[in-house]
Amino acid sequence: MNWLSSSQGVVLTAYHPSGKDQAVGDSHAKGGEEATSSRRYGQYTMNQESTTTRVMEKPPFDRSISQDSLDELSMEDYWIELENIKKSSENRQEDQEVVVVKEPDEGELEEEWLKEAGLSNLFGESAGDPQESMVFLSTLTRTQAAAVQKRVETVSQTLRKKNKQYQIPDVRDIFAQQRESKETAPGGTESQSLRTNENKYQGRDDQASNLVGEEKLIPPEETPAPETDINLEVSFAEQALNLKESSKEKIQKSKGDDATLPSFRLPKDKTGTTRIGDLAQQDMKKVCHLALIELTALYDVLGIELKQQKAVKIKTRDSGLFCVPLTVLLEQDQRKVLGTRIPLIFQKLISRIEEGGLETEGLLRIPGAAIRIKNLCQELEAKFYEGTFNWESVKQHDAASLLKLFIRELPQPLLSVEYLKAFQAVQNLPTKKQQLQALNLLVILLPDANRDTLKALLEFLQRVIDNKEKNKMTVMNVAMVMAPNLFMCHGLGLKSSEQREFVMAAGTANTMNLLIKYQKLLWTIPKFIVNQVRKQNTENHKKDKRAMKKLLKKMAYDREKYEKQDKSTNDADVPQGVIRVQAPHLSKVSMAIQLTEELKASDVLARFLSQESGVAQTLKKGEVFLYEIGGNIGERCLDDDTYMKDLYQLNPNAEWVIKSKPL
Repeated sequence: MNWLSSSQGVVLTAYHPSGKDQAVGDSHAKGGEEATSSRRYGQYTMNQESTTTRVMEKPPFDRSISQDSLDELSMEDYWIELENIKKSSENRQEDQEVVVVKEPDEGELEEEWLKEAGLSNLFGESAGDPQESMVFLSTLTRTQAAAVQKRVETVSQTLRKKNKQYQIPDVRDIFAQQRESKETAPGGTESQSLRTNENKYQGRDDQASNLVGEEKLIPPEETPAPETDINLEVSFAEQALNLKESSKEKIQKSKGDDATLPSFRLPKDKTGTTRIGDLAQQDMKKVCHLALIELTALYDVLGIELKQQKAVKIKTRDSGLFCVPLTVLLEQDQRKVLGTRIPLIFQKLISRIEEGGLETEGLLRIPGAAIRIKNLCQELEAKFYEGTFNWESVKQHDAASLLKLFIRELPQPLLSVEYLKAFQAVQNLPTKKQQLQALNLLVILLPDANRDTLKALLEFLQRVIDNKEKNKMTVMNVAMVMAPNLFMCHGLGLKSSEQREFVMAAGTANTMNLLIKYQKLLWTIPKFIVNQVRKQNTENHKKDKRAMKKLLKKMAYDREKYEKQDKSTNDADVPQGVIRVQAPHLSKVSMAIQLTEELKASDVLARFLSQESGVAQTLKKGEVFLYEIGGNIGERCLDDDTYMKDLYQLNPNAEWVIKSKPL
């Protein structure tokens, strides 16, 4: 296998002449074949032959890549995994429906995009008072607004062509109102704060990021890269635009500085890091709308096409374990275990692998015997929920093969039909930082069931990697083995060229590597998006307040009395610089706490828990949390390192409550 450096971009050189490479593939194949379905991966029609039959052929052209990226052994793992999948698929010949992705009509994707972004009331049958969207639009950055404007224009033109009798907005009117709203809206400090720190990280990011198209795929593990904070305070698309607009001299200066390619980390945020699962449902919905717009804006700025996919609905199994939609699995599992968020079979397979010890050499790479896997599948389908299945009969490599099989045979891909191609396009983003930013937004956009299951998988893979000294499975090896199982759907409905397949192999393995290595960062909601949600809530409260005052005036109430009462709601009997924390389920149900510069959320919890007695004394850290409720947020679970005074200044009208997380 050859690895050559290229100034043209990222391409891969690899060959499989008869000899060593062939022998390695054969030796693995003899160890057993892994079962899978040959007809359906996710919701895409497969053309598996185009992907796998070339694995052992020598390509007629050179494919190059930056020399420090993927080593020979790790790429070998990728192609062997593909070959195992192809061969073992022959052992699961079942009649299953093939699904193709529907080709959307002109403007249909943009119309669907606007609906997903929460802006469907701007057009079509649901068109109404555009003022309803003005609050939302007024919180957008320039790049986000440009992304929305582009889609509104396309939909408007399409509707006019089709002569639909809907209210068709003039995009100039919409964004003129948006600008007017921004100019006239009082108390716009939060909107301004979105750009307050725009240049805070700029110099550091410019220096740290690799600005050349030939991005390292997976840096050498022997030499740890320097760490730098990733900027979550400024819109990712705004950062990309600023970088794009920066001088060519600066870009040229950074070229070839591969040794300083950083490893990114979460920055310290005094107002607390917000993770997926920390926000109330109504705020999380707004986060998803903003994440879709931000992702689209980022891809627009970088010139990468982003198209959501739409699959034709098919009849799927409504019971069982394999080839069953995640949502159906969870519905039947929740009847067994209340509140479970990960399919029980998925949990049990991981548990079985771990029971065998994570130090087993070649774990995940060495497949189980295909015939045995097929028989185990049938037995599991019949006995799993009855509790009569004999798990002792499942060898560790069989359990690993069953886990990968489960992922591949989901009727819809684990990375979702809608965003699978967006995950694929991550490899085309020019810098590692931008790839992480895109993955962060994509993880937010995944359906809950997909996201939770993906998280459980990545956490397990990290535990495997933690034992790499014994099992010989580094992050590169694990990424290579798992990438085909998560990304097989990419382009399989298309006739892909040989070169495209090789580039895809390197790209998806790189994306898999980032998903594993940066999972803590990827499950974080960027601060700039949380700030936009706060701004939306503030403006909506003002709008509601104005409506209430108008109503009260009509009803001849004492408006002055109402305003006075409203003003003092949160200030009653609480001195300046003091917050009152409620803990309805603890012995001490309420406590006034003096704010200091160093007071953290963990300190507040400790004060309450130290006064517990009896049964409540058994409460441990991690079972109850301090919440920020109301004001400019619906509800937010605070991390331990949140500085209370800083957060109070950001949201002075909030209430503070200690409680457990909902199931």
